[in-house]
Amino acid sequence: MSRYARHLLGRQGPTNPFPGLKALERRLGRRIPHRLGSNEGLDMPHRALTARFGDEFAELARGYGDAEALGVRQRLGDALGSPLESLLVDAGADSLIALTLRACCEPGSPVIASAGTYPTFGYFAAGQGCRLSEVAYQNAPGLLAPDLEALAERAHREDAHLVYLANPDNPGGHLHDDAAVLALRDALPDSCTLLLDEAYHDFRRDAAAPSAGAVWPGAIRLRTFSKAHGLAGLRIGYAIAEPEALAMLAKVRIHYAVSSLALSAAETVLDNPDETRAHVDTVIACRERLTERLRGLGGDVPPSDTNFIAVRLADAERAASIHRQLLDAGTLVHRPAHPALGHVLRISTLAAALEPGRLGALEGALTA
Repeated sequence: MSRYARHLLGRQGPTNPFPGLKALERRLGRRIPHRLGSNEGLDMPHRALTARFGDEFAELARGYGDAEALGVRQRLGDALGSPLESLLVDAGADSLIALTLRACCEPGSPVIASAGTYPTFGYFAAGQGCRLSEVAYQNAPGLLAPDLEALAERAHREDAHLVYLANPDNPGGHLHDDAAVLALRDALPDSCTLLLDEAYHDFRRDAAAPSAGAVWPGAIRLRTFSKAHGLAGLRIGYAIAEPEALAMLAKVRIHYAVSSLALSAAETVLDNPDETRAHVDTVIACRERLTERLRGLGGDVPPSDTNFIAVRLADAERAASIHRQLLDAGTLVHRPAHPALGHVLRISTLAAALEPGRLGALEGALTA
C-alpha cells in the first residue's frame, strides 16, 4: 500500500501551472525586465502604502513571491545541512499539516494523534474526512508526554495512514530525543507516515545538533518562523522530507502560498542568526526562572523544551477558574479545550510572565 492518496499516484502532475517569474528567470539565466504576462498590479502607485510602510514594502506588495522560495531554502540548507530538494517552504506549519493530510489521506483514512495535542491537526483531519483515533498522554507527576509506544500500537491496530507527533510537545513541552522518535517511525506500519511537528525545535537544548536538518525516510518534519523568529503574522514555515514526499505535497499546494514580504522577512532573519539566538536564549532563561518560581510554590510544572511551560492543576474545574480569573485581570494564558488536558494551563515564557502579580491568581491558588 502506498503512503499517498490514490488519486495522486500513477500519473505525472498535476504540476504548478504558475511557477512564477523568478523560476522562469532562473531557467533562462537572465532577468526579464518587462512583465506583461501576468495580471499583477505592477502599475499600482501605492502612495498610501509607501507613506505608511516605505518604498520597499510597496514594491514587494505589487508582485507575487518566488513560488519556489529558493532564497529561503538556500539559507535553510546552509544553516541546517539539508539538501535543497528536501526543503519545502509554505504558509506556516499549519499549512504544511493540511498539505500532508491532503497528500497522504482520503476520506475515511485512519490517522492517530495524542488526545489533547495541538488541535489544528484534528481540525484539518476532520476537514479532510479522516477518522481520528486518539491516544492518552503519559500523565503523572512531573511527566506530561505523548506515549510513543501507544501511538505505534494504535497505528497498527487501525492500519493508520498517518501518525501526528508534536516534538517538543504542544501543550506539554516534553521533548522526545531523536532516538525515541526514530524508534517510533520504525515501529509504524510500512505505509504509515510520521508527521513530526517541530514548531518549537529552536528552543530545544540540542537545537544545533547535526541531526537538526536530517532527512528521515518515512517522516515529514515541519518547522515554523512564528516562534523563535517572531514572524507569526507573516505565515511562513518549512518542511524537511524526502523529495518524493515533497513532490506529493507540491501536487496539492497553492502556487503563491507565501507572500513576497514573508519570503523577504524570512531571508532577513536567516541572514541575522545572532538576533534569533539571543531571543531564544532570553526565552529559555525566562522559562527556567518561571519554572523555578512556580515549582517553588508547589506547582506541578513538567520539563519544557519550548517557549512555554505547562502547569497541571488538580482538576479541570480549578484550571478553568484560574484561567477565568487571569483573563478578568487582563492576562491570557492557554487552557486546552480537549477534556483530556483540561486541567493544564500553558503559559508563554515572556518577560511579562515574571512581572509581580501578573500570574497572581495562579500563584495564589498554588499557595492556598
